Amino acid sequence: MPSDEGERLQKVLAALGWGSRRVCEDLIAEGRVTVNGEVAELGRRVDTTVDDVAVDGVPIGARPGLVYYLLNKPRGVISTAHDPQGRPTVIDLVPGEPRVFPVGRLDGETEGLILLTNDGDLAHFLTHPSMGVDKEYVALLRGGSRLSEGELRRLRQGVDLDDGPTAPAKVGQRSDGTVVITIHEGRNRQVRRMFEAVGHDVERLVRVRIGPIVDGRLRPGAWRELSLDERRELIRAMAEAGRR
Repeated sequence: MPSDEGERLQKVLAALGWGSRRVCEDLIAEGRVTVNGEVAELGRRVDTTVDDVAVDGVPIGARPGLVYYLLNKPRGVISTAHDPQGRPTVIDLVPGEPRVFPVGRLDGETEGLILLTNDGDLAHFLTHPSMGVDKEYVALLRGGSRLSEGELRRLRQGVDLDDGPTAPAKVGQRSDGTVVITIHEGRNRQVRRMFEAVGHDVERLVRVRIGPIVDGRLRPGAWRELSLDERRELIRAMAEAGRR
């Protein structure tokens, strides 16, 4: 691109919440920003309609028209764009335009936070196994049962499932009997299967955090757009996870 066309890279970064122009210049000078896969230099100009901008290897969604929704998925809603059985989907709960898709999945009976976007690059990075962004859930076990110390230890160390052993999880048991569990993998029905592996069925399961994204006030079925700060923190969390 000719040097007098497009917007200066530090201006684009600042507009996306990465800090002041000076802070964004420092990011570029440190070699942490790439454009179309190449390390950017100070003074670089970009065309946000075509150029792919990334910080620490994670795309930052600089292109216009990208949207990022946070939805509190109710029980019984399916985490797909279309369901052949005609069940309600997460797509039915957010604006129809621009078209978006869910980032990862929650099974039909699981409630809680899920992201929807039309940013395919960010979605790919967030769901890639190497990213390993933490997801936190609150579980109520069937019959009000509680985990023994041995069962807690097994979950914390990782349990064997039919598709292989899980990574160690962070697990805590509250005084009200609910269990808080944090994983960074994204296998199908993983949390439910982990509890089944130690002898317990889950009666209710709610995802309450995706990386740094939390919202205890978003009612079931409601959605909102991610703020610039939340998008920035999510990208930072993905970058950190990718370095683990």
